[in-house]
Amino acid sequence: MNAWGPEPLPDGTTRFRLWAPGTPQVVLDCDDTHLPMTPQDDGWHIADHSAPPGTRYRFHIGDTPVPDPASRRQHGGVHGWSIVPDHSHDWRVPEWRGRPWHEVVIMELHAGTLGGFSGVTQRLPVMAALGVTAIQLMPINAFAGDRGWGYDGVLPYAVHEAYGSPAELRALIDAAHELGLSVFLDVVYNHFGPDGNYLGLYADRFFHRDVATPWGGAVAVDEEPVARFFIDNALMWLRDYRFDGLRFDAVHAIDNPSFLDAMAAEIRAALPNRHVHLVLENEHNDADRLHAAAYDAQWNDDFHNVMHVLLTGETSAYYADFADRPAERLARALSQGFIYQGDPSPNQDGRPRGTPSGHLPPTRFVNFLQNHDQVGNRAMGERLTLLTDPAKLRAATALMLLAPNIPLLFMGEEEGSESPFFFFTDFHDDLADAVREGRRREFAKFPAFADPAARERIPDPNAPETFESSRPQPGPAAPSWTALYHQLLTVRRERIVPQLHDVRSLGAEATGDAAVTARWQLADGTILTMAIDLADHPAPLPTIAGQIFTIDGRFIAGIAR
Repeated sequence: MNAWGPEPLPDGTTRFRLWAPGTPQVVLDCDDTHLPMTPQDDGWHIADHSAPPGTRYRFHIGDTPVPDPASRRQHGGVHGWSIVPDHSHDWRVPEWRGRPWHEVVIMELHAGTLGGFSGVTQRLPVMAALGVTAIQLMPINAFAGDRGWGYDGVLPYAVHEAYGSPAELRALIDAAHELGLSVFLDVVYNHFGPDGNYLGLYADRFFHRDVATPWGGAVAVDEEPVARFFIDNALMWLRDYRFDGLRFDAVHAIDNPSFLDAMAAEIRAALPNRHVHLVLENEHNDADRLHAAAYDAQWNDDFHNVMHVLLTGETSAYYADFADRPAERLARALSQGFIYQGDPSPNQDGRPRGTPSGHLPPTRFVNFLQNHDQVGNRAMGERLTLLTDPAKLRAATALMLLAPNIPLLFMGEEEGSESPFFFFTDFHDDLADAVREGRRREFAKFPAFADPAARERIPDPNAPETFESSRPQPGPAAPSWTALYHQLLTVRRERIVPQLHDVRSLGAEATGDAAVTARWQLADGTILTMAIDLADHPAPLPTIAGQIFTIDGRFIAGIAR
């Protein structure tokens, strides 16, 4: 079985490999040496050469120099030289095994807006003190330019140069583990970005050109070298950098459950003595993937979407699926996980979406009120602090942080940030024009941007100021928001988390147009009850025994036998 990327050999040389089926000759360009590689019957090309860590190399396909698609480090961007890696690191917390899943409270971060890996490292003590137990980095692999969300990456193995070195990333993870924080990474295995992806030049079999996705032909994970490319990438982040888990972006665009199952099984077998957590983003609401032997959880967009409708009144685009009877839909999300469990989706031309999920424990679902997608994919990048009443948002925050589901925060919300989070890129020339105009066309269907002059107000994703504006700043009421998050996470840690290893729903019901009461049985047999009312004029909340938290007459929670 061939592996991707440079491999040190016992004799001190390095073996270089490239899968280039159909390509008659590949040349290894290693510093000043040009070495023809030996083609194999299975499409691989191999060459052994003296190349210690730090050596620059690349491949030539005809007259075109290309980086190693499994480059661990780049010099000069995604069109530049690949670097033979040095994975040695004196880990300060070698005994770290991670945290059990039910203890996890996630903060999603964008490393670039926080000053790179060193900037994130400086913020870790504050997040740990708040009560966060895990951070999740948006993609950090190499993409074109300096600025970007990371979902247009083209070199999945290489750490993005603008964020820092592999050593700085390892230092970040070490510092997090010293504070008891797990570290998760968002990885993108469903597509490559438009600038710097050379795979199609020499490995057309890497893609199924006849299977359309929003980004072009689907990745051909049924090809063994392609499956190996992604599975080995996952293992690299978990082994070489000691990440504690991965969030797999938009696996519905991979649409190959067999590959997903095989990848999870191999990861579990390779790392049996660590708490490694695997989380999906999957618009198909596929409950079959969410069992203990496969994936720990899925991002529950259904919970976010119905909460957004209740908080803001917005019902356009995909929110239309949650506009009718939102309180009943929230009750279903709290009691059963997915709202759409095979139900017809009006936003998808009435096609059914999802599978039954009521048998799964609440901890199989990651709930959030905001994340990079739901803020950044708004035309003006507004956060909920600017879209809803503060009292409603406080109540919704309490529900998210005290419910038995795994909560996810988005950087800045714990400080009531009013800073936008925009979609930003660092493309140039025709590609920059296409991205800017494409984004403006995307919002033309919304009434607020039907007029071309209104669309001109949408920030240019490629402008440096769009990126700079997305750095989270504390809001005007930051101290009160931070105090609320700290109080809620303290209650969660002390009263709820110790009993979450065995929790089951006892049902939920709508008690008004925007009001819900939900109950769960915890591991010790006690009953956790919560009631929330997000109406403009809330009715009196029910009396709940064993009160542990109440806020603004809109939310109450209690634990009692």
